[in-house]
Amino acid sequence: MALTGIQIFKLLPKTNCKECGVPTCLAFAMNLASGKAELDSCPYVSDEAREQLAEASAPPIRPVVLGAGVRKATVGGETVLYRHEKTFYNQTTLAALVTSDTAAADVTAKLKAWNALQYERVGLNLRPELVALKDTGGDAAAFGALAKLIAETSEFNLILMSENADVMKAGVDACAFKRPLIYAATDGNVDAYGELAKANDLPLAVKADSVEALVPLTTKLTEMGLKDLVLDAGSRDVRQSMEDMIAIRRAALKDLKREVGFPTITFPCEMASNLDMETLIAGQFIAKYGSIVVLSDFVGESLFPLLLERLNIFTDPQRPMTVTEGIFEINNPDENSPVMVTTNFALTYFIVSGEIEASKVPAWLLIKDAEGLSVLTAWAAGKFAGDDVGMFVKKSGIADKIKHQELIIPGYAAAIAGDVEEELPGWTITVGPREAAHIPGFLRGR
Repeated sequence: MALTGIQIFKLLPKTNCKECGVPTCLAFAMNLASGKAELDSCPYVSDEAREQLAEASAPPIRPVVLGAGVRKATVGGETVLYRHEKTFYNQTTLAALVTSDTAAADVTAKLKAWNALQYERVGLNLRPELVALKDTGGDAAAFGALAKLIAETSEFNLILMSENADVMKAGVDACAFKRPLIYAATDGNVDAYGELAKANDLPLAVKADSVEALVPLTTKLTEMGLKDLVLDAGSRDVRQSMEDMIAIRRAALKDLKREVGFPTITFPCEMASNLDMETLIAGQFIAKYGSIVVLSDFVGESLFPLLLERLNIFTDPQRPMTVTEGIFEINNPDENSPVMVTTNFALTYFIVSGEIEASKVPAWLLIKDAEGLSVLTAWAAGKFAGDDVGMFVKKSGIADKIKHQELIIPGYAAAIAGDVEEELPGWTITVGPREAAHIPGFLRGR
């Protein structure tokens, strides 16, 4: 059971050293109890207290690290059923399937095509993380060779899928440095797969025929000392699988059942006959509550919308995405190029900068910190007032980069023009378009 802030406070050193970032140990204890702080932020907590607090403050769903390198990802670690309650922390990872009887040349071609599927969105690089290598013929040498090929020639991390312990060992030996997920321990092989995962310090998937049947398996594996588990309740019926996902999440969060407090894996590739339907099913599991989603293939028209859905769901709804305040050069501006200003809401920045870029007109874009609010919202909240914008322009240093004194403000903030002029004597304040789509025509027409 989670400890209260007062119970946590009793275990802290009570030095009020402020090194954790808050003024007192009591404030830190309250933050720790509410999930707003990490125990590692306190440098003076005793080992005994740390052990007690770590156990009490551990998330109900264990976070599990998958893979290594640039596409390493953490799944699990969630603390709420619904995103509006707090936030979802560790986004769903996406995998595509390769079978062990695929020719090495074909696998190389697939990896090259899949690696190219990377998309820039609001300053983030959106891409899939995993390849699921499935044993189809029981050939340990072929399985190991493909595992080695994927691990050594691509950024992708792996899910190794086999019911044969010898085949699985060959795969693990070939790519253990990439920390693959072993799939899967079942009632028939739980001892062998448990020992293999433990010996190599690898995460292990657990598969059963129902949520209830997972419990004795996870109990046995945790007693063996394994903690990094991933759950598959077994059903390949869409409705039943969705019910299982919800049941696992509720049992872990509401009933605090540690036996099912682990991330999950789901297989839309085994629930549909075509990629379009797989994509729809995958979208459901990204929303609720698949930690790893395995598809039969990665193609742009399927992957891109799933990556966008994932970005939207796993963005903290209480914390707007922002960009850094400052001066941004677009299309190589010079001293005669126009100067525009807007807020630091990430979506606003990327839309506006994208339209300026598309116009081919060199321009300076000033980004003012407005606490992540869009232009109209920031103006209404007093975060994009005329005097503030004027002061920002003065301090930004843009005057040293240009010969003219003209500032273009967003059309939705036309009301601040007078105040900006007062703050910037001698400057001409021009009201730009309301809609970003009109920026190219506006700039070309000047």
